[in-house]
Amino acid sequence: MEERIGETVERMLERNARVEADKAWETSGFRIGTIAAITYICAAIVLYVIGAQDYLLSAIVPALGYVLSTQSLPFIKKWWLASVYKR
Repeated sequence: MEERIGETVERMLERNARVEADKAWETSGFRIGTIAAITYICAAIVLYVIGAQDYLLSAIVPALGYVLSTQSLPFIKKWWLASVYKR
């Protein structure tokens, strides 16, 4: 019986570590920067292909929009949890 409890506790600790690592990744500046860079590159390619003027400058708009959305989401999440998702 004690062995089963120990295994259960060990699995819970491993799961908690995975959840914490996933949360750290989701909020990391590296992840946000990488996605913003990929967004910029993809937007620049599409704008170039369709013949847009100043495509490198224009490609900043979606990348910047993504970065700004990641910065505002914690505020929105806090508001949503407090006012909408009441348990």
